[in-house]
Amino acid sequence: MMRQNMNKVAQIKVDESTKLFPYVFGLKSSCGNCSKRWKPKLIYLLLFSLISSCFVFAPQLLYFPYPSSLFLIEIENRVSETDIESPKTSQNDESISCDRNGYRSDICFMKGDIRTHSPSSIFLYTSNDLTDHVLQETIKPYTRKWETSIMDTIGELKLMTKDVKVSGDKHKCEVNHDVPALLFSTGGYTGNLYHEFNDGLIPLYITSKRFNKKVVFVIADYHRWWEMKYGDVLSQLSDYPLIDFNKDKRTHCFKEAIVGLRIHGELTVDPSQMQDATTTINEFRNVLDRAYRPRINRLDRQEEQRFHARVAKRRKAHRPKLALFSRTGSRGITNEALMVKMAQRIGFEVEVLRPDRTTELAKIYRAVNSSNVMVGVHGAAMTHFLFMKPGGVFIQIIPLGTDWAAETYYGEPAKKLGLDYIGYKILSRESSLYGKYDKNDPILRDPNSITRKGWQFTKGIYLNDQKVMLDLHRFKKVLVDVYAKSIS
Repeated sequence: MMRQNMNKVAQIKVDESTKLFPYVFGLKSSCGNCSKRWKPKLIYLLLFSLISSCFVFAPQLLYFPYPSSLFLIEIENRVSETDIESPKTSQNDESISCDRNGYRSDICFMKGDIRTHSPSSIFLYTSNDLTDHVLQETIKPYTRKWETSIMDTIGELKLMTKDVKVSGDKHKCEVNHDVPALLFSTGGYTGNLYHEFNDGLIPLYITSKRFNKKVVFVIADYHRWWEMKYGDVLSQLSDYPLIDFNKDKRTHCFKEAIVGLRIHGELTVDPSQMQDATTTINEFRNVLDRAYRPRINRLDRQEEQRFHARVAKRRKAHRPKLALFSRTGSRGITNEALMVKMAQRIGFEVEVLRPDRTTELAKIYRAVNSSNVMVGVHGAAMTHFLFMKPGGVFIQIIPLGTDWAAETYYGEPAKKLGLDYIGYKILSRESSLYGKYDKNDPILRDPNSITRKGWQFTKGIYLNDQKVMLDLHRFKKVLVDVYAKSIS
């Protein structure tokens, strides 16, 4: 069919060419001896026709929708699939790459024959051309990259290639793992509840979620107490025992490793940055619930057995519950006892919480999760809003000079969790600073002008040297409104 079309086009070209350009072909329409002069030019005519037909059909022959082109694409695809399924390891399967674009953290990825070398290195063994130039990356696997002072306390790790033919016998595998490793640091601000969640647990959830618990956590700057405190949560993120990277001198071998954690913001999970594009901070809260629910159920049964009458009376009363986080020292509420009595008179069942480092986290989770309202002065303890059920009310009492931090670190994240957030900003007369400074002093009149001077001013004046004496008449209006919503 193609040849027939070409012949037709060639004939058309000959006819048109001989009419339009007779002298080019040695023809003259007025010549009486044209038939004799035509034959010597036949070869040239056929050559011109062939060239013309090539120009006509070349675009069609190269255009992709035609079957011949699709066949070529299909062959290329088959070749690629064969390469992917090949049991041989290619250079692309052995790699070290780092993403350093994040403001909050760096993260590195390793694939291939990966071997730990405690306490400061992870090696990628290869026999490929990667070893023509030793590839080395360094990283501090902690999520406060911009904060130089704290990052100086985090140990630096070296990720580097090694020639297996030269160095393979020096670091033989002692423990082989068939799941990836995720290495991060629990140094830095670990010990502060806010940072333990914001810098550690939530980024750990974000980074490890895609592995569906089939991942080994390798921890630099490991603390035994940290594992004891958060063991229930960690068991929801990994099916495997933790590895203390600094002290475990054995060579652990992996096929894949991630060094560092992703972080999305303050106490939050950004679904647009998640692999499934749907995961939110509520899914992290569900992880907490699964982690602590078994223990909470046991505590409930024990309490019912010991205080059957009291539990029955409480259930019958069915009063809205208010959990108050009490502070001593800076930012403590000096008239807290009066505030508690006022809340009880309004109709709340009040539970005052004073957790310390030895308090079992499951018990705190139980108290907050069963509450309708949580109240507290701005500080790390406000991180416990993560334990509340969506729809609960979170009242944060905001001392002078802490507006931005209170809203950024707790207010906005609480809204994302689905809580009804209320920021109660104290007046200058509700601050202990009111008795220390003149009423026209910028410390009272314009706290922003002081906080703009830097963190040390904010910390020294507003965080470490301020207490709160609530205007109970003013605060009562807030509690009455919240109570009305709680019973409606």
